[in-house]
Amino acid sequence: MSIQKVGVVGAGTMGNGIAQVCAVAGLQVAMIDISGAAVTDGLATIESSLERLVRKDKLSAADRAAALARVSGNTDYAALKGAGLIIEAATENPGIKLRILRQIDEAAEDDAIIATNTSSISITLLAAVLKQPERFIGMHFFNPVPMMALLEVIRGLQTSDETHAKTLAFAQTIGKTAITARNSPGFAVNRILVPMINEAIFTLQEGLATADDIDTGMRLGCNHPIGPLALADLIGLDTLLAVMQVFYEGFNDPKYRPAPLLREMVAAGRLGRKSGRGFHSYA
Repeated sequence: MSIQKVGVVGAGTMGNGIAQVCAVAGLQVAMIDISGAAVTDGLATIESSLERLVRKDKLSAADRAAALARVSGNTDYAALKGAGLIIEAATENPGIKLRILRQIDEAAEDDAIIATNTSSISITLLAAVLKQPERFIGMHFFNPVPMMALLEVIRGLQTSDETHAKTLAFAQTIGKTAITARNSPGFAVNRILVPMINEAIFTLQEGLATADDIDTGMRLGCNHPIGPLALADLIGLDTLLAVMQVFYEGFNDPKYRPAPLLREMVAAGRLGRKSGRGFHSYA
């Protein structure tokens, strides 16, 4: 089955980014959120992002208009009717995701693939609430979605070969390069990345170097495009803490304990770029 319509549940940073790349690829998109205001903000973000691409001569004005016309915003799950793929893109919280997935399952077509954009939560666990867990899969997009080329595809214990193959084909349709990981906390990319960032926070906490020097050291010494603490600010420190907590509990291994400074920063509301202050200031 060729996927012509995609449902995206969640109009936030990840959801509207996923909706944008699908629309630019020529697919109809129904973007759903519980809040009408969130839907409006998500649509505005897509419009602004596409306008930037036009200004940079990376997209024609006609293609921008066509992509915008393919995206609809709604608070009603009935808008998911006819979608061959529905991607849940809510916050990284198992309880919230499970509740949304149950609602998606009621609204989805019988042959639709249901996916989650989780970066760390068990695909097998999430699949268990669906009537047909074999059509469930993890699709871990990276932020910012329109710019990042990778899509990490994660198979749960129940995921069928057909669902996996269709998801890999879909990645090509939207211009992403897919890698496949098995179900394990953090999958492949975040299993490596997030503990590295956590270790950078320990390094700062212990006073071994300043935040600027840690980031400069990793950029110039390891050829990273962005330092780990600046990347933490971009991801959101609350999100990082949630992922580290999943690792800590999932592996039962003290090497994955979240840095105390990370916990303290989140408690203080210093979440990074989205709050204006994290390890660096964005005021």
